[in-house]
Amino acid sequence: MVKSANNKAWIFVLPAILLLGFVAIIPLIMVVDYSFHDVFTVKSKVWIGFEWYRELLHSSRFWETLGRSLLFSAIILIIEIPLGIAIALSIPKKGSLVAVCLVSMSLPLIVPWNMIAMTWRIFLETVGASLSTLGIDFDWKLNAFHTWISIVLMDVWHWTSLVVLLCYSSLTTIPAAYYHSAAIDGASRWNVFYYVELPKMRSVLLMAILLRFIDSLMVYTEPFLLNAGGPRSSTTLLAMELGQDVVSFNFGPGAARSIIYFIIILTVSWTFKTALAHQESDNKYSKKITDTIEKKRGLR
Repeated sequence: MVKSANNKAWIFVLPAILLLGFVAIIPLIMVVDYSFHDVFTVKSKVWIGFEWYRELLHSSRFWETLGRSLLFSAIILIIEIPLGIAIALSIPKKGSLVAVCLVSMSLPLIVPWNMIAMTWRIFLETVGASLSTLGIDFDWKLNAFHTWISIVLMDVWHWTSLVVLLCYSSLTTIPAAYYHSAAIDGASRWNVFYYVELPKMRSVLLMAILLRFIDSLMVYTEPFLLNAGGPRSSTTLLAMELGQDVVSFNFGPGAARSIIYFIIILTVSWTFKTALAHQESDNKYSKKITDTIEKKRGLR
């Protein structure tokens, strides 16, 4: 007897699909429509085709801003990923300190974004005044290099906790037998990390890199409230340019800029999805080979 397919379960998914369409798909369609028009008001717009895209892609300011954003993303990934791994490895897996460590690492993630910038302004003022008494010049408002240092440190303080929590959650799933076997074989701490812990964290690390890259590419509130992209636009990032278009009611250029950002993020997300899919297939293939060898040896 052939069992007929029952698609009634889709009824329970329908509210989520409708909500996704309302908050994501419909606004995206509107943004795409605006990017091909010169918008005067919501009801008054003139079709201009790809003019806004051509203007943006031929603008040196756009490419400079894109370069700064990619540089910022690269810097924080280089710092936050290794630092997050190191902190996760140092957190104990048992005992009363586990809860204290995890709660402490979670605190920066629950602080509102606008409060982070305000807190760091006060902190940098204090640090600058302290360093000036020692004869060290640290001008985070007018010195571009010092402003970059401040923005990077602020982001590292805010988001390294996310990497730590993701890595730690993955480390807690490693069976104790793996560590016992490594100890019996006389493996060094580096070998344990490279052959036992890192493979277990690989999928989580790819996800952390993807999340942090997307967030860093869209960062706006913290650097804007800290120094508004200054000095002399040296810390102006992609999201700041988009925010200026919105504030200035330049809906056409802002929509085109949003679509370009969307394509960049979509491309990166697809790349990471492909990498994760390849890794999962490699893990399944390796597990299959291991199972076959163990069966031949009579271990199973």
